[in-house]
Amino acid sequence: MADTQITGKAAPVAFRDVTKAYGKEVTAVDNVSFDVEAGKLVTLLGPSGCGKTTMLRMIAGLEMVTAGTILIGDKDVTKLPATDRDVSMVFQSYALFPHMSVLENVAYGLGFSGFPKPEAHARAHAGLELVGLKGYDARLPSELSGGQQQRVAVARALVLEPQVLLFDEPLSNLDAKLRRQVREDIRGIQQDLGLTVVYVTHDQEEALAVSDEIVVMRNAQIAQIGTPRQLYDAPADAFVADFIGEANLIPCEILSVDGDTAEIAVDSYRYHLPSRGLPPGPSKMAVRPSRIVLNAGDGFDATIAKATYVGVRMEYSIKASFGSLFAVHDDVQNPLDEGSAVKVSFKEIGPVLIPPDRPT
Repeated sequence: MADTQITGKAAPVAFRDVTKAYGKEVTAVDNVSFDVEAGKLVTLLGPSGCGKTTMLRMIAGLEMVTAGTILIGDKDVTKLPATDRDVSMVFQSYALFPHMSVLENVAYGLGFSGFPKPEAHARAHAGLELVGLKGYDARLPSELSGGQQQRVAVARALVLEPQVLLFDEPLSNLDAKLRRQVREDIRGIQQDLGLTVVYVTHDQEEALAVSDEIVVMRNAQIAQIGTPRQLYDAPADAFVADFIGEANLIPCEILSVDGDTAEIAVDSYRYHLPSRGLPPGPSKMAVRPSRIVLNAGDGFDATIAKATYVGVRMEYSIKASFGSLFAVHDDVQNPLDEGSAVKVSFKEIGPVLIPPDRPT
């Protein structure tokens, strides 16, 4: 038993022009193409109803494709049933058998796959050790915390050594502190074993924390694909800017473009930033709350509408001529008073121009 180890046998995943329709009225996934590299964790992120869970279920074989192709490795699995795909899925609800011990739960899939009982139990012990639950094998699920139950579900999936490991909103039933701990555990195991993981969540912070790459979904289509930093720093449009972390969407005027640099105006304030191929004229920019500067020289005029102390920072609602802004500031010792006039400017790096919305 001591020599039994869980290893990864990661394979890439590819969607090629995949559509999933329910009758003529509902298109859940609309002509989607993307790739997941072997050994990477890719998150499908988006609001409820955008198609992300349907895509995950199509990889698993729990939903069948209406049109297009799904590849796992170099194998076309589009028409294969779930039982013939080398994938494992961790569900939001854990789906543990309440009458079975932790060890029996983890070993269940192995027995179903034809492993002899001694080998199945040896692999289950190794899986529990991998997720930090060594010594918990005799307990029932009801004797575990929510975080421990989720680890059991992860161990049950890992011991099958799938080519692709799928997670469907795995942390949604946990409180904030446990969410942070378990997502770090999942990311650590994925990196240590070099697993290919496709992960579904609607939580932006969770996606930014665990992902090598994020596929942002909107209305059954892909809005943008990129690394967490690419999506945060250079959103493709207003939807992505607002969905990936909070963003202030501010109307501005592009005064001039010199090479790749644009000079923009917000009221009387002038600022230079990458043009992103946009011409002079009315535009919008996205500015993160942490990249707004208050009372540091030049800026446009505004008023503090509300000041909120949240422990590690101040949060400010700001009233400007064009609408409201939200800003955060680390200085909790010298808060700005509600009703006070301020000059608002932006940090040197961070704000981005937003291309016009694309038709959906």
